[in-house]
Amino acid sequence: EILFKQPESSHRGDCPICCLPVPLDAEKSIIQTCCSEIICKGCDHANKMREIEGKLSFKCPFCRRPVPREKRFRDKQRMKRLEVNDPVAMRYKGKDLCKKGEYDSAFGYLMKAAELGELEAQYSLAGMYRDGDGVEKDEGMEMYHLEEAAIGGHPFARHN
Repeated sequence: EILFKQPESSHRGDCPICCLPVPLDAEKSIIQTCCSEIICKGCDHANKMREIEGKLSFKCPFCRRPVPREKRFRDKQRMKRLEVNDPVAMRYKGKDLCKKGEYDSAFGYLMKAAELGELEAQYSLAGMYRDGDGVEKDEGMEMYHLEEAAIGGHPFARHN
């Protein structure tokens, strides 16, 4: 019964600035490296326009920390988020490692993120069990992670 119940909002949550649901299309939102908050592109754009018009330095629209220009500084901020067990940062690290083919390390990050309630990590773990990436193929574990993601409202998991 819980699997088929309609979720109250998107699995991606609400934009912390405008309080509207974050679009399902990831291209219409942005994740901040400083605080791991997912902001809708509308709020991000409005913040950039305010900063340009006011000749202000670029800062995160949520936490107001300066936005790092160089990749090494962004990576340093991501590492800080990982150190405090931020599930979104863990998911991104896991997905980056998957792209590089480092499935064993990716599995650890995704599993930790899933334990902390990150639905995208649950869905990614289901894919790893389906394809046998870094783990043995296991239909039971694939279904478990798909169901967990679906119960949380993940649209692709609900459709599977």
